[in-house]
Amino acid sequence: MINKRIGTYVTQNSSGESYKTYVPAKLPPNPPIDLMALYPYLEKATVALAELGSMAKSIPNTSLFIYMYVRKEALLSSQIEGTQSSFSDLILFENHQKPNISSDDVEEVSNYVRAITYGLDRLKSNFPLSLRLLCDIHSILLSGGRGACKRPGELRSSQNWIGGTRPGNALFVPPAPTNLIDCLANFEKFLHEENSKLPVLIKAGIAHVQFETIHPFLDGNGRLGRLLISLLLCDRGMLDEPVLYLSLYLKQHRDIYYNLLQQVRTDGTWETWLEFFLEGVYTSAKQAVQTAKEINMLFENDLAKINTLGRAKSSCVQILEYLKKLPQVSVALVSKELRMSEPTVRSSLRHMLALGIVEEISGKERDRIYVYRKYLDILEDGAIPFAP
Repeated sequence: MINKRIGTYVTQNSSGESYKTYVPAKLPPNPPIDLMALYPYLEKATVALAELGSMAKSIPNTSLFIYMYVRKEALLSSQIEGTQSSFSDLILFENHQKPNISSDDVEEVSNYVRAITYGLDRLKSNFPLSLRLLCDIHSILLSGGRGACKRPGELRSSQNWIGGTRPGNALFVPPAPTNLIDCLANFEKFLHEENSKLPVLIKAGIAHVQFETIHPFLDGNGRLGRLLISLLLCDRGMLDEPVLYLSLYLKQHRDIYYNLLQQVRTDGTWETWLEFFLEGVYTSAKQAVQTAKEINMLFENDLAKINTLGRAKSSCVQILEYLKKLPQVSVALVSKELRMSEPTVRSSLRHMLALGIVEEISGKERDRIYVYRKYLDILEDGAIPFAP
């Protein structure tokens, strides 16, 4: 019996060597997804996502929460592709400070932040989630850094592959350029299907795999494919803001993630992938809620400490607010940004050091560097780069 969920292999030739490209089966999967088997996972994930969305609306500092979560997702998604940037590197780079690693790595993560922000702004202005929008987002994702020479915003016109040194010895070879348009037309139709009986989370999981399989760009497909999940959930009203960082789960289970993508292609095992995906949504949403609670508790405790101070209280409160956006600072930087005198900043940071709110990490007498360590530790949980 022919499995209609499995795509077809098309033999190609290049430089005297033949290889097989994979053209995925059209969406939606046929036979249809067994929703009954997935229902327990779908229900758990949906409830957790609703809790996350509700919490994101009700907490203090909602805009800060979103600001940091978008950056965490950007960082983790880029780390899956091998960048070595840390959270503190990204924050320093965005605030025009010098990061500790290659600026190319940090620029790639910063581009991801700009790309998802652009995409969500377009969706909010009623622009459809479409191939055109994905191309526009891709052009931002690959602007500058190492991706600038990989045709940002343009569909590939040459063969790409995953693993190996050439298509002939690759682990996986996506569709040839001649098959791209048909594959993407079906993919876009699936995205736009309004009468689909598929729940949004199921649709997001399917769309992610299909996009990764088509691999329509020369570079950045993995990051854009993961970004697509957030875009789809926000576009269909399951989230108001991109506060789900699924990339932490995918990073922690990277081998399983890649293996399940491949099994969908070879065996049509959509349900196995979707079970993993829904478990990831549930786990990630629960982690996000817990992280938000930890951050708010930290802010409340540190503000309570500052409120015990006398005349220094006002300047310390202002510096604490600034540290929430930039957790690593110098006296000169804070003085410039908050328009305080350097002696006032220096004195305030000494108070905050004594209260255990900040740490001094330079060990110098002059040009000292202060870090909001407990906050940075929460933000960087799970976001340590892979060993190069």
